[in-house]
Amino acid sequence: MTSVGAETLPYDPESCYHCGSRVPDDAPWKIDLDDASHPLCCPGCHAVAHAIVDGGLASYYRYRTELPERPDERRAAQAETWAVFDDPGLQKAFVHPEGDNGHVAATLAVDGITCAACAWLIEHHLNALDGIVSSAVNLTHHRVRIAWDPMRIKLSRILAEMASIGYAAQPYEPDQAQARLQREERMNVRRLIVAAVAMMQVMMFSIPVYVAEPGQLTPDFRALFHWLSFALATPVVLFSAQPFFRNAIRDLRSRVLGMDVPVSIAIGGAYLASGYAVISDIGDVYFDSVTMFTFFLLFGRYIEVRARRRSGHTGNALSSALPMSAIRLTENDEERILPASQLQAGDRVLIKPGHGVPADGMIVDGESSLDESMLTGEYLPVTRRAGDHVTGGSQNIESPLVVRVTHAGKNARIARIVDLTDRAFASRPKIAQMASRMAHLFVLRLLFVTAGVATVWWFIDPTRVLWVTLSVLVVTCPCALALATPTALTAGHGQLRRRGVLITRAHVIETLSQATRVIFDKTGTLTTGQMHLTDTRALAPLGDDRLRGLAAALEAHSEHPIARAFRPYRQTTVRASDVINHPGLGLEGRIDDRLYRLGKPDFAAPGHSPTAPDHGQWLLLAEEGVPLAWFALHDHLRGDAADTVDTLKDLGINVELLSGDTPAAVGELATKLGIETWYAAASPEDKLTRLKALQETGETVVMVGDGINDVPVLGGADVSIAMNGATDLARTSADAVLLSPRLLRIVEAIEIARATRRIIRQNLIWAVCYNVSALPLAAIGVVPPWVAALGMSASSLMVVGNALRIGRMRSPRLTGTSPRVQAEPA
Repeated sequence: MTSVGAETLPYDPESCYHCGSRVPDDAPWKIDLDDASHPLCCPGCHAVAHAIVDGGLASYYRYRTELPERPDERRAAQAETWAVFDDPGLQKAFVHPEGDNGHVAATLAVDGITCAACAWLIEHHLNALDGIVSSAVNLTHHRVRIAWDPMRIKLSRILAEMASIGYAAQPYEPDQAQARLQREERMNVRRLIVAAVAMMQVMMFSIPVYVAEPGQLTPDFRALFHWLSFALATPVVLFSAQPFFRNAIRDLRSRVLGMDVPVSIAIGGAYLASGYAVISDIGDVYFDSVTMFTFFLLFGRYIEVRARRRSGHTGNALSSALPMSAIRLTENDEERILPASQLQAGDRVLIKPGHGVPADGMIVDGESSLDESMLTGEYLPVTRRAGDHVTGGSQNIESPLVVRVTHAGKNARIARIVDLTDRAFASRPKIAQMASRMAHLFVLRLLFVTAGVATVWWFIDPTRVLWVTLSVLVVTCPCALALATPTALTAGHGQLRRRGVLITRAHVIETLSQATRVIFDKTGTLTTGQMHLTDTRALAPLGDDRLRGLAAALEAHSEHPIARAFRPYRQTTVRASDVINHPGLGLEGRIDDRLYRLGKPDFAAPGHSPTAPDHGQWLLLAEEGVPLAWFALHDHLRGDAADTVDTLKDLGINVELLSGDTPAAVGELATKLGIETWYAAASPEDKLTRLKALQETGETVVMVGDGINDVPVLGGADVSIAMNGATDLARTSADAVLLSPRLLRIVEAIEIARATRRIIRQNLIWAVCYNVSALPLAAIGVVPPWVAALGMSASSLMVVGNALRIGRMRSPRLTGTSPRVQAEPA
């Protein structure tokens, strides 16, 4: 024990010299001060203590009267809560694999998001952490999707980092998130009501001061009105305007200038100056401007949030589309009601008329009409019967169905759709990044300009400095500039989702609006992919049943639409092993220790070069290179394929057909649809080479496909679109997925993308012109503070309203039905 600090603070030599906590046995940390060595409890105290002493502030320890504040119980509980989220069992409910490199991703619900600056701060802070792969904030739904490497950073660290910058986060659960948003909305309404009532009363007390002739209003009445206004403005500043101050403090701590910084300076400066004027009876009073500005700003943000949430309502509806409960059938066909989250693959569930489908599955008994509009955007019910697949979230209309579950819970298609939607915000288009940078730079320059205006007015007329400065801060607040892009993108995403086009990457809208060429695959894209085996021509004396059984055994290991044509001919006694899929060529495998190949002639029987017996699509089956049989396949053209091609041409977009089928089949289809540029017998490498050649000439290419052989070209295209029946790998690789079987949705997506880009430009032009024109008017003292508040709110609302026009887009293609809705022979 030394005398250092002994007179001011009792000190236990066995406790930490910095914080007073218990020092672990054999702790190596210590601090030397005044010829004595003092123990420390942890590396944190060691670093802080040495920083204090080395910085020449050793007198802190000599004269301190109390120990540093320890973490309170609430913070300790939060730390314990964060550590809980590292439990693997808990993470199974909301953490999903991200790619094949061991990364994982999760969607978190975030508190405290108010504007684009919040989104920028969260992403900027998280992306700087070691182990974070990507982070993206969904500004409309107050969610953030984070991908990270679990070997380098834990989820508890991510949650702690978000809390440290003022944004508490937790795993996103639709019910809890919706309840939290409703609580926030109710609190915002209360703040708005307080501001509205106070504003009206303060204006009532201010009017006599403004209109009274000199001498008509006695000093006592003037003071009374000022004190009453002071009393009414206080709850407005302390309660209604609280979010602005809280967000401003958070932004300043994070060294980021958001829109709430100038707003808080304006409100706080006007209130303090007016309060000083009332107390000292010196100067002017601006309580009417304070309450009016707070009301208009709150009202503008309230309308903006309501509008943006309405535009994103479809995404929230998807999150809660799966019913909460399900009726599971036991082996004895007894009904058991249980939570839908407890369903597993293989369970049989009973879906009564009027009930929702609780999971993805296949109908094993019954026939009924299902409403799939929430998923596909098609409002007419579709008929499903035994053997057909159903998607969780659909509504059963007519008759009871018995469904065997294939995917439930987070593995259901609707859950993957929500996850893909969140992934769309994992990166921002260039135009959104540009608008965000403009908004942040504008705030910094606004503060410098305001300081300059205040200095000039101090020399011109000191009595007007305060309200001119307030007007400059308020009228030029870049809210409209920050809202210009995200509101339009949110509305565009919502409109596309309602039309059955799921955007999975953020750049799609911007790139799709600049598309110059659309390339279609043939099978499963321009055609329905419902292949049928129409003819078998034997080349060896094995019998047609045996030949079809051999081909079906190979195709049993494929997801290509061709495999569906051989399903009826599968034989339990014929099984293939070591099956290898050669994309664009065919399949090879072993049956009874013999090598069989099915596909293109040159692949199945190299060296023999057999010729197909007739026009159409023919596959060759060969054993050890010896041809065995030809199989003729028949497909149907999609009913709206011709309309899609014609409409794309009307939009000035080139259309191309790129297929691996035979030249005869591809040429016939291209002629029927009026496609002048087409390529046949193209391997995946050939398709990718053609794509790169087009891109080198400056074309923006959209690729539409559905199979595994389309994955390379889908990955290389500027925008890739997977059909609704595409393989899982193709859907994962694509930038957008059609949830509807109609090709005309591609045309609608291009039109919506062009409209979204056009509205973004309009919003940016309006926001820039408004700020540029409003700044000089406020600087010369023409605009009073209340007019500035009204103008700023009106500017933000105009941007939001213009963006929401995307949701009201109407055209014959968006609502009408193609005259060729029935499938035609291809």
